[in-house]
This record gives sequence, C-alpha cells and structure tokens, in this order.
Amino acid sequence: MVGVKVVALADTHAPRRWKSCPPRVAEHLRGADAILHAGDVCVPGVLAELAAYAPVHAVKGNNDGPDLDAPETLELDLDGLRVGMIHDSGPAKGRLARMRRRFPDAGLVVFGHSHIPLDESGEGLRIFNPGSPTDRRRQPHGTIGLLRIESGRLLEARIVPVT
Repeated sequence: MVGVKVVALADTHAPRRWKSCPPRVAEHLRGADAILHAGDVCVPGVLAELAAYAPVHAVKGNNDGPDLDAPETLELDLDGLRVGMIHDSGPAKGRLARMRRRFPDAGLVVFGHSHIPLDESGEGLRIFNPGSPTDRRRQPHGTIGLLRIESGRLLEARIVPVT
C-alpha cells in the first residue's frame, strides 16, 4: 500500500469497555504507520498498548483524568496533510464551520465523543469520527477508522466495523 496508513480510534473507555486490544482492532493496527486516538482513553495503559504497534497521537476526552498525558487539542502533519484532533467537536449543527475556525490550516479533523461514526466534507475540510471500537451505544457495530494519506492528500478514509 502506498502512502501512510493511519488507524483512528476514539472512546475506548478502558478498563470498563477495553480490557485489552480487541483482536479485530489489532488486525488493523499491525502495519499501521500512525495511530490517532481522539480521546476517552480513560487509562494511560491503552496508549502504551497501542504504541507497541505504531506511534500514537492522542487528545484528552471528557472521561480522561490528569494521569493521561495528552493535550485537549492537537495539530500534526502526516505525510504533508495537516491533521487536527479534538475529542468533542460540539453539536452537529455548524460543526464543519466550527472545526474550520478551530483548525484553520487542517485538511482533516479527527474527533470522537459521540461514539457515532461520521465522515463528512465541506468548508474545505474533512471531518472524521471513527466511532468507538468497544462502546457502540446505538450503533450496529463497534468501529474504527482507516486513513491513507500520501503527499498531503487524504486518499482514503473508511469506517470499519470491528464487532
């Protein structure tokens, strides 16, 4: 596969929901170039577990305590694509414009909080919520996101069921 393979996760809610990396999630983590966790990790051990697969970039969620060493928001460059991360992107109404204002240089914003997978574009921005692999709430499946980035372009963004 050409480009950078990125696995996006959010809302793992360990240890209540994530006892250890689910096998179907681990399948996708193998061979990843980077892992993005959009908050509600809940215990730092999850990030250490993920780091055994690839470098991890994480933000704090509303259920993460002071023992989780992560910022509230993060901006990073993945193979030339500017990526913003935040846990709670706020209400659906006005979300694209709000994320554009919050991350003016980003081409992609990854977020979590709702546990509802979302892939939406507009305002010159793509916003992506991978859902939750372990706490699907009213969704039919637990999910993660798979991204492929090459030379500053998001070539592929998929939401993948893992339960």
